[in-house]
Amino acid sequence: MSVQTDPRFLRSREAMLSAATELLRSGGPAAVTHAQVAARAGIGRATVYRHWPRADQLLAEAMTTVPMPFFASAATPDRSWFRNELMSLARQLEQDDVRAVTTTLANAALWDAKIDARRQQFAATLAQRLAAALATAQARGEVVLPVPTEAAAALLIGPLYYRSTIERRAVDSVLIDAVLEGVGAWR
Repeated sequence: MSVQTDPRFLRSREAMLSAATELLRSGGPAAVTHAQVAARAGIGRATVYRHWPRADQLLAEAMTTVPMPFFASAATPDRSWFRNELMSLARQLEQDDVRAVTTTLANAALWDAKIDARRQQFAATLAQRLAAALATAQARGEVVLPVPTEAAAALLIGPLYYRSTIERRAVDSVLIDAVLEGVGAWR
C-alpha cells in the first residue's frame, strides 16, 4: 500500500483540508496557516508541513474546496451588475494571500497535473459563468459584443488580474469602467 492510499494518510489529509476550509470561510485567507490548521484539525504541525510544505500551497488547495461566488447569480446581468461583480473580484485579488494563491496556482499548474486540473476547473467555471451572463445581457439588449462571449469574458478578467497581481496595484472604478466600455457597447 502506498502512502497516498494509506487510510491514515487520507484521513489526516481530509481533516487538515477540512480545517483549512473552515478557517478560510471564517477568517479569510490570512487565517489559513500551518499552526492554525494543525490546531483546528487536532494534528501536529509537522504533519501539515509534510502535506503542504508552504502555506500558499495549503491555501491554494483549501480555496479549491470553497464555492466560487463570482458571477454566480445573474438574474439581471446589466452594466451595473457586471461592474459590481468585477469590483468584488478585484477586491479579492488585491489581498496579498489571494495574490499569492493565484500566482502560485498558475505557476504550480505548469509542473503538477493535479494542480493544473484545479486551475482548469476554476478558470472554466469563471469563464462559463461570465460568458453566460454576457450572453444573457446581450440577448436582453443590454450590450452588443463585437467578439464571442468567451473572448469578452477574458477581456473583462485579464486587466483585473494584471493590475492586481503583476502591477500589485488597486483596481479602481476608472479601470472597471474602461474594461466594460472596451468589451462592448452598453445600453
